[in-house]
Amino acid sequence: MRDQIIHRLAGSRLPVDAAAEAAAAWSRRTLDTWFRQPLRPAAVLIPLVERTAGLHMLLTERNAELPDHPGQIAFPGGGAEDRDADLEATALRESCEEVGLDPAAVTIAGYMPPQAVISGYAVVPVVGFVAPFEPVLDTREVEAVFEVPLAFLLDDANCGSNDRERDGITLKMPEYVWESRRIWGATAVMIHSFIKSIK
Repeated sequence: MRDQIIHRLAGSRLPVDAAAEAAAAWSRRTLDTWFRQPLRPAAVLIPLVERTAGLHMLLTERNAELPDHPGQIAFPGGGAEDRDADLEATALRESCEEVGLDPAAVTIAGYMPPQAVISGYAVVPVVGFVAPFEPVLDTREVEAVFEVPLAFLLDDANCGSNDRERDGITLKMPEYVWESRRIWGATAVMIHSFIKSIK
């Protein structure tokens, strides 16, 4: 599966303008109805942990006190800062800050298209392979971390839907439930997009 992922993501690139590319995926009416604007560039790392039993996707449970997406399931990541060389650097910096993942321990496999999220970010998912590591959490942002076997996510039977409607505009949203955790919203959209891209 590792080789397949590398092959499927070969040729992927970081966007020149993440906000413009994320916005282009939606109609103007949908953007105005659903998304805080202007969209700001951000990045997350999709960490694929290389275990003996196969690849596992690492996810975080956000602190319930955060102003944006409190308590939700997410990838480590956040908004771009001036000190970041690019959005890959953003994803790696945030992963180090949030879960203690050494950037040098990440082997980048490729990138997914920017995804607009309701809170007003254009998020670029950066896909990387990592060896098993001991997370060190910044509890101001992250309540917990957990892993989902990639085999579970690859099985279409495990992908449900959670359509959301606002002012007559419906967003079709995938949803996953792993053990007791519900993975929905932008994170589920990113997972679904990634899974489609590697099959």
